[in-house]
Amino acid sequence: MAGNHVAANLLMLILVVGGFMTAMSLKQEIFPEILLDRVQVSVLYLGAGPAEVEDGVVLKVEESLSGITGIKKVTSVASEGLATITAEAVNGTDIDLLTQEIKAEVDRITTMPEEAEKPVVTKLERRTQVIYAVVYGDIPERSLHEYAEGISDDLRTLPEITQTELAGVRPYEISIDVPEERLRRYGMTLGTVAERIRQASIDLPGGSIKSEGGTVMIRTKEKRHKGSEYADILIINRPDGTAVRLGDIATVRDTFRETDEFLTFDGKPAAMVAVFRVGDQKPIEISNVVKSYLADKQLTLPDSVHLSTFDDKSEMLKSRMNLLMKNAMLGLVLVFIVLGLFLDIRLASWVMLGIPISFLGALFLMPGLDVSINMLSLFAFILALGIVVDDAIVVGENIFEHRR
Repeated sequence: MAGNHVAANLLMLILVVGGFMTAMSLKQEIFPEILLDRVQVSVLYLGAGPAEVEDGVVLKVEESLSGITGIKKVTSVASEGLATITAEAVNGTDIDLLTQEIKAEVDRITTMPEEAEKPVVTKLERRTQVIYAVVYGDIPERSLHEYAEGISDDLRTLPEITQTELAGVRPYEISIDVPEERLRRYGMTLGTVAERIRQASIDLPGGSIKSEGGTVMIRTKEKRHKGSEYADILIINRPDGTAVRLGDIATVRDTFRETDEFLTFDGKPAAMVAVFRVGDQKPIEISNVVKSYLADKQLTLPDSVHLSTFDDKSEMLKSRMNLLMKNAMLGLVLVFIVLGLFLDIRLASWVMLGIPISFLGALFLMPGLDVSINMLSLFAFILALGIVVDDAIVVGENIFEHRR
């Protein structure tokens, strides 16, 4: 092809045009995505020790998973109040189908402890956190939580962002304190009150009724989500008309779970919203959208509430891309100066063009090889740039000597 100028020029045109077109839509990420091929089953068993969690939950879940094909290994961890069972899939197994099978088998378990919550089955995925949106100020914790929830909901409505998650906040909890003297006054025990609460706060399916107009689904929706709703639960209802509600014998408060976690930013209480990259979304674009949203949102907030960003990982990607562009420009100038001063200007121009053409050709081939723009591929480009620049100078000298 070196002797055929038309073919060489056509190849160069294909690489240049294809490289430019591909570069506009090339997938960008911080680090390459890694498929974990694991499914996790989590079961909360509050108040139980590790031995109780193992006997009551872990062994039963492991037994239910033993008959599922496609599982390579099962790893379980029994800790205080929590059971975590992780199933590793055999290579080539459809992880989505395996997740459905595991969920079906776990849901069939009928011998779980009554105190244990419903098992949660999830497919483990390595999500890429791009940036944190931070709300902070000298305001109550509940207000911080509500502001963070609002920001999280607003960000998810933006077309560039799909997934967000609250971070650095304690989960909501409804605290119910029943004094012992009131239990004795009404002849009740704490277990009786807990059972009444459990029965009164539940969503229960009731089947279906067929009619001429179609099938009507029956469902009791009594799940309560606020302290005031729990305070209205009827604890005692006697034939003589005596009615005692939970709020009459207990102190019901909307509060937060007691943990050792707390978050401060710039010396003030804070809450964060983690923003993740999903699919073909670009980290730099997500970061710019979040910063623009926070700047506009800050104008609508009180002076005591402040917004900022933290741990912007797109800065690393942007910095490495800028380093590559800077080195490429220096390399082009170096090749042109060296070959132009000591050999020939026209030769220097053509050899210099070979550097961007070779990189555009690499960009053109990257989608077909399932390679994205990330920290590792950019590092490889930087290494290859030095090699290409050195080779361009050597090749230019050889061409000049051959012409002579």
